[in-house]
Amino acid sequence: MAYFAGRHMRISRSFDPYENTIPPPENSVPFSAGNITAGPGRLNIGQPERGVMPAPFAQADLLGPVVQNLPNPVPADQASLARGEVLFDRICAICHGSAGVGAEANMTQWIPLLVGFNLSGPTVAEFSDGYIYGIMRVGRGLMPPYGHQISNFDRWHIVNYVRQLQREAGNTPAGAGAQ
Repeated sequence: MAYFAGRHMRISRSFDPYENTIPPPENSVPFSAGNITAGPGRLNIGQPERGVMPAPFAQADLLGPVVQNLPNPVPADQASLARGEVLFDRICAICHGSAGVGAEANMTQWIPLLVGFNLSGPTVAEFSDGYIYGIMRVGRGLMPPYGHQISNFDRWHIVNYVRQLQREAGNTPAGAGAQ
């Protein structure tokens, strides 16, 4: 009887809701999750992850060639910009402001020290598309990682929309987003 009474769920391993997933075991064939499709607008039918997504990278790799040279697979057409705007307003605008100017964000009313980076300014216009994508995926500084919350192609839609915000602010993107 003590055997059954002594086992409780409170001592079992639990998961944090925002915990990153662990990599698959060695010699296994990883399959992509439902939010990683073979292309924009395509459904996931259980394709292997290899070849669909670039190799994983960490914060230390953000300035390296792996991230800097990531090609943007999503063309910056009207559909991409519309999707990017919806996602940006939903996820990014609270810290970075609706126009990409962090000092104009709603969050500054409550926590002025956490002003988001000015995404429409000339500094970010010099970043490559891969770098902006990488920051969203693994985070940097005060920005937490959003790789587990924003799907692969949705991150690229946000990159395209950030490039549009830069053009509207009069800054010409020098990265791969300069079209």
